[in-house]
Amino acid sequence: MNNRRKTEEYDLLFEAILSLETKEECRAFFDDICTIKELDAMAQRIEVAHMLQASKTYLDIAAETGASTATISRVNRALNYGSEGYIRVLKKIAEKDSSTGEKGK
Repeated sequence: MNNRRKTEEYDLLFEAILSLETKEECRAFFDDICTIKELDAMAQRIEVAHMLQASKTYLDIAAETGASTATISRVNRALNYGSEGYIRVLKKIAEKDSSTGEKGK
């Protein structure tokens, strides 16, 4: 697949995600588009990122989430050297939680 086609496909996916307005819409879309394992992996990674930002140790994170140290390391590398995607969404979640009085999980 050429890069232009890949970019167009990614853009369509990102537009689809951005069109979702509620948690229920999100859940339905991701249930349809992802396998249970894919969804579990993404959910685990965001939880690992959240725990890393809370200064939890790799051992604590592995015990609590079941994530491998390789996954934890990969997420940690993305937090420190990535595109700031995890940082942005975790910040938005924290801001929303503080404004609504809810907890992030």
